[in-house]
Amino acid sequence: MAKAKDKNAPQNTASKSTTNGNGAAKAQRSDLFDVTGFDKETLLSWYTTQHLGRRLDEKAANYLKMAKGWSYHAPFAGHDGIQLALGKVFRPGKDFLFGYYRDMLTSLAAGLTVEEIIANGLSKDADVAGGGRHMSNHFAKISIGLQNGSSCTGNHAQQAAGTARSIKKFNGDEVVYCSTGDSTTSEGYYYEAVNGADREKLPLVFVIQNNKYGISVPLREQTTNPVVAENFSGFTNLKIFMCDGRDPMDSFRTLTAARDYALSGKGPAMVHADCDRIGSHSNSDNHELYRTKEDIESMKQRDPLPRMRATLIAAGVATDEELTAIEEANKVAIFAAADAVEPLPDPAPESYNDFLLPEPVAGYDDTSESRWNPPADAPLLTFREGIVEAMKGEFRRNPATFLFGQDVASEKKQGIFNVCKGMLDEFGNDRVFNAPIAEDFIVGTANGMTRYRDDIRVVVEGAEFADYFWPAMEQLIECTHDYWRTKGQFSPAVVIRLASGGYIQGGLYHSQNLEGTFTTLPGLRVVCPSFADDAIGLMRNAIRSRGTTMFLEPKFLYNYRPTSTPMPPDDFIIPFGKAKIRRAGTNVTVVTYGTTVHWSLQAAEILQNEGVSVEVIDLRSLAPWDKEMVFESVRRTGRCVVVHEDKKTGGFGGEIASAISEELFRYLDAPVARLGSKDTPVGFAKSLEKAILIDVDDVVRAIRETMAF
Repeated sequence: MAKAKDKNAPQNTASKSTTNGNGAAKAQRSDLFDVTGFDKETLLSWYTTQHLGRRLDEKAANYLKMAKGWSYHAPFAGHDGIQLALGKVFRPGKDFLFGYYRDMLTSLAAGLTVEEIIANGLSKDADVAGGGRHMSNHFAKISIGLQNGSSCTGNHAQQAAGTARSIKKFNGDEVVYCSTGDSTTSEGYYYEAVNGADREKLPLVFVIQNNKYGISVPLREQTTNPVVAENFSGFTNLKIFMCDGRDPMDSFRTLTAARDYALSGKGPAMVHADCDRIGSHSNSDNHELYRTKEDIESMKQRDPLPRMRATLIAAGVATDEELTAIEEANKVAIFAAADAVEPLPDPAPESYNDFLLPEPVAGYDDTSESRWNPPADAPLLTFREGIVEAMKGEFRRNPATFLFGQDVASEKKQGIFNVCKGMLDEFGNDRVFNAPIAEDFIVGTANGMTRYRDDIRVVVEGAEFADYFWPAMEQLIECTHDYWRTKGQFSPAVVIRLASGGYIQGGLYHSQNLEGTFTTLPGLRVVCPSFADDAIGLMRNAIRSRGTTMFLEPKFLYNYRPTSTPMPPDDFIIPFGKAKIRRAGTNVTVVTYGTTVHWSLQAAEILQNEGVSVEVIDLRSLAPWDKEMVFESVRRTGRCVVVHEDKKTGGFGGEIASAISEELFRYLDAPVARLGSKDTPVGFAKSLEKAILIDVDDVVRAIRETMAF
């Protein structure tokens, strides 16, 4: 493949300098930058921004010393060229820029004001990134396309790839920029993002700011290749560009060429910028503990700011006096901005509970379910058919709805359990498509796709079996706190489908339940239907609503005949957090969900012959869950058994039992019982699976014991 190496590649030569009366080093001519092709107005504007950024970097350090804020600060000095150029090549309000925690100058050049930079550093409520909900030095302004990234180094590469995918699917002319440090490229999910962007030929520019250190870990302990971009040279459609990341002009020329390549449709670009990290990694790091004095001094000699200053003077662009005037004006601007921002209010303590999840399209009081009375002779849909019919309906309703995952779009297979059958045939490969076997990539790019337009809805098969979802937990966490972290500015409209549970003799990695983990994550909806109509009503709500919903599908129920129901009407939507009484009773309440709803109903039938009236509540939704219905039932019956397929220890039933015991203790005639499967993995041999997973007899026994207390 072709790789572009710019003629102005970095030389890494030490600068010989002297110092003038303003403290600015005068670089000798051999260290000057090439300003050919840049007019005076542009160069002076760029120097103003570069100098302003560096003074803000110093201001951040001073705030730390004064204990007034900016408790996390990662200085950018030595990255000036690539950051200034990246901010300038970015088109605010059009392109998408995913920066990282060192990208202060990038953010300033891209359109953030001095006041917005300081408000972020001081974690003020006015912080446009998210109102102080995220670490300082994590800059964002979603309104202009500067995305809010987390602290998980480089994981925004997945989201950037997803956004670029949407641009391509909607024939846009925007570009996505993904900025990271060199050590990020050691992360597996970064490779997944590059692989996906290369395969899909996405309009994405990866920018690697290589300063040769990952905190204290030198580059040689990250990779054997000092030019880390070369590690990706085997990708066919990716074009690699090299530049001197200290030099704004060289960086801009290179980024412009990379942008043009990405826009050509031939594939993504990667810009490798050779930089220095002149300071420590952050305020919590002391680079003098692991770098030599000679190394530190040589970097200072290559400092881009005095070299830029000397270049402008030598080129006749400006005089020393003119640049001094710019510098004084910047100083005044920073003091004025600080005076304006410092008195602003901090986030209100009580606001912590705001923006956990956006409002769904159907709230708790929705009555469409109660209005539905299907005729007795209506044709029935299985649980599996209900899921696919719900998705088809939503795809017809909204053309900006997509489905992807592993095996979902093979011409004849269309889903490992045939849940997606017919989707590819009706909606085509552009909207229904396969994903590589990379679960983190699936969820991360789904997140990114929904950033492009508000009407985009993405359904993913997060893994062929729920047990394989663990690699995607990193991106799931991102989805869960995007809405909270951005103070309501962005929430990924993603539905993650997972075939969950056992009873199919699947064994390890094919039979486990994960809801005990999912329900601990604030900002995530978790639903688990057990009948076809519930699957339809919940899927409609999940797809139409903003926010991320984990849609658990007990795989045993896909073709289990008792789950079958008629097709509900188009306005049938089940609210999140609303349970259903499957069987009324007076003696004991069984709270359950998923496959064990059916075991509980069978147990209730058996116990009815013994004179025990069992009320069976199907939660349907685990996060949120219907405390109101459960509590009302337990107040009446005085006894409760919580039943689920997951192992008992750490299972979601513990949360339900705890809530009942804590809030309804005076109503109880017996301890709240919990019934789950054994605290072991689910074995493959049929005899092991039967011994481990609960069955109808276990439910009957648990209810009898509760009644006998």
